[in-house]
Amino acid sequence: MRAIQYTLVGILLLVTALWSLADSLFPQTFTWFAFLHGGLVQYTGVLVIAAMSAAMVLATRPVWLEKWLGGLDKMYRLHKWLGITALTGAVVHWIGARGVKWLVEWGWMARPERGNRPELSGLEAWLTTQRKLAETIGEWAFYIIAILLVLALIKKFPYHWFAKTHKWLAALFLAFVFHSIVLVKFAYWTEPIGIVVALCLLAGTVSAVLVLLGKVGKQRKVTGKIAALKHYPDAATLEVTIALEPGWQGHAAGQFAFVSFGGKPHPFTIASAWNKDKSHLVFLIKALGDYTGDLPKTLQIGQAAIVEGPYGRFTFESDRTRQIWIGAGIGITPFLARLEALAKERGTASAGQAAGETGIDLFHPVAECPPEMEQKLRALAEEAGVRLHLIISPRDGFLNGERIRSLVPDWKNASLWFCGPAAFGQTLRVDFAAEGASTRNFHQELFAMR
Repeated sequence: MRAIQYTLVGILLLVTALWSLADSLFPQTFTWFAFLHGGLVQYTGVLVIAAMSAAMVLATRPVWLEKWLGGLDKMYRLHKWLGITALTGAVVHWIGARGVKWLVEWGWMARPERGNRPELSGLEAWLTTQRKLAETIGEWAFYIIAILLVLALIKKFPYHWFAKTHKWLAALFLAFVFHSIVLVKFAYWTEPIGIVVALCLLAGTVSAVLVLLGKVGKQRKVTGKIAALKHYPDAATLEVTIALEPGWQGHAAGQFAFVSFGGKPHPFTIASAWNKDKSHLVFLIKALGDYTGDLPKTLQIGQAAIVEGPYGRFTFESDRTRQIWIGAGIGITPFLARLEALAKERGTASAGQAAGETGIDLFHPVAECPPEMEQKLRALAEEAGVRLHLIISPRDGFLNGERIRSLVPDWKNASLWFCGPAAFGQTLRVDFAAEGASTRNFHQELFAMR
């Protein structure tokens, strides 16, 4: 979480510092018109350019950034906050550009008299002739972008519509590029802020084109077919096994992939360890919305699928061998993959280990656990040498930090790995921090793509 916070703040501070070298919000002869229609419009404009460009780059799912930002799930959280930042800045930018004109028309603000303008030539002169067009394009692009970003933030907005409409932002970004090139103060282009703006627009344009052409993740896509389906109605969960064609380079337990069954790709955590001899991936899909809720009725064995990945850094890498896992509800998925990987490692070891000797405790709080699923989980935990705490809330009550610490006395020596509802994870993070645990040892998968 800190990495994405530092990145967001760093982008804003860098742009602010460079812009301050070239301009100021407070001109020597201060008027509200000059403040609102001049400095504020330009400043918010470059902030929006930086935020939207960074968001477009993240939309291409650049794997090389996962190491620095903590995984694609964290990158999507940053993508979300960059979008919110861009929307906020664009609203202020619009108020400065359009609102001031209305105030002048209504007689509430006086427009200063225009002096003699210097004669322009070359590129600057041509850009001046495009101002009216650029303003119109920018204004209408702002209205549409604002609507799309608000819809993206509404959780009840159907996922398949979100996936379709969100792609339109790439085309609107290109319109925004034209608006920016024409209306950014021409003097900026010879300043450091101009170089940064140009690089942002270039990176954002390349990313937008990749999105529009459907090239995102192309090198990481592998086709396959559904080999098996297992529905657990009581848990509203569907187990999907996909047999992959050659091309998958393997994955670490805890990673996720984007899966398409003929429509828009949707992210799902991989619930199986990689076995190159079988080339099968297993996904546990919880019915959490309209899309996932319809899958048990629409998927069929033999149906084609496209898998893109793997992504994520929730891979249980830690300098502490003692670990506490909390897989709440469908958040058990990455732990199933790790259990399978550990069981395989123990099976190939020269000497076996007794159950529990791995130094790992797995807590699985869940409202409902079908007997078949419970049996499978217990057998897998035993094979992996992991101590399982299955907590069915109607029967056993709710899990909290105090309960975990009472069952794992040496919890201070452990790293904690959480996957499940974000609010529950944050509650546990705060609770353990209050007891002296370092938040750096609390690893949480932020599995929310919007």
